[in-house]
Amino acid sequence: MSSTGDVIRRSREAKNLSMEALGAAVGVDKRTISRYENGESEPSLSTAAALAAVLEVSLTELAGMEPQGLDLTGRWWAAWQTWMDEVERIDVHPLTIAQDGAVLAIDGSRARSVTEGSYEWRGEMRLWDGESVMGWYVATDGAVRSKGALYFALHPHGSHMVGSWVGLSQAGLVIRGWGAIARERDHVEQVIAELVATDGNLRTWPTRPN
Repeated sequence: MSSTGDVIRRSREAKNLSMEALGAAVGVDKRTISRYENGESEPSLSTAAALAAVLEVSLTELAGMEPQGLDLTGRWWAAWQTWMDEVERIDVHPLTIAQDGAVLAIDGSRARSVTEGSYEWRGEMRLWDGESVMGWYVATDGAVRSKGALYFALHPHGSHMVGSWVGLSQAGLVIRGWGAIARERDHVEQVIAELVATDGNLRTWPTRPN
């Protein structure tokens, strides 16, 4: 369980807000924000509500309590539609998700070597209303410049996600492809195959393989 101060600091930094800017937005000074973040003081209910609104977190999250709902922490498999030398392919690799409230910190492994156009990456996504996951990714392999945005629809049971990525890659300045994340490799391979085959026009959730 995180402290209220930790949540305020982490959320403020994620939004690139200074203490002064956050204080101005909720009607307190910079020193008061510093006291909140250092655990020297707790915000009143009215200030907490204002902080939650500006930082886009719930009062439950602001209090440092984990919201009730899906636990997405753990090891997953990801599959991506991508291109190398104008040839389409599907890259599959393991990734880990660490969930802190509605925020998902992601570490992705390579699907193949860097010379083959793959790379390690990290990212962060946020869970909205238990059904949509949105965020960003950036390569962590040396001079690889790939980075971009992610959007996924989350299955109601939390078993897998379907969506897409868009960003800078070796193939061009703005490239888009389909993506899927699931707990098991055979499941994610089936889901990405259906996504690509239908060009994302899924009318029902893909079933798990037998």
